[in-house]
Amino acid sequence: MDNYMIFVWVIFAVFMLICEALTTQLVSIWFVIGGVAAAVTCMFTDNILIQSIVFVVVSLAALIGTRPFVKKVMKKRKVEPTNSDRLIGRVGLVTDDIDNLQGKGTVNIDGKVWSAKSSNESEIKTGANVRIVAIEGVKLVVEIV
Repeated sequence: MDNYMIFVWVIFAVFMLICEALTTQLVSIWFVIGGVAAAVTCMFTDNILIQSIVFVVVSLAALIGTRPFVKKVMKKRKVEPTNSDRLIGRVGLVTDDIDNLQGKGTVNIDGKVWSAKSSNESEIKTGANVRIVAIEGVKLVVEIV
């Protein structure tokens, strides 16, 4: 028996495990389990089709079997409002040209300068009054008043 495929499946499983470790959600753990099952199958058969079928079936079974648990554990976190939410709807003054393509722009509200971007991708010049329509991360999303 030529079992070079065992190395292919093990390398694939390790790759998927690394991908899983780099993400914050369960996205590839099922493929790790399927890859390990396919690698074990290599000890019994050289038929790549059978190994692939084992991989698919075990991956799907792992996905279906763990889905209720994963949904329960990974349920959406409650969004906690912050003080910055009070800025939505307020009007501020552009203190540095807003240009989404260059990723620059600032708005002054109540003496505080915030990074900003345009809600409709248009450039907004310094001195313009803008309304805050949303907050994305640490940037205000604004539109001209």
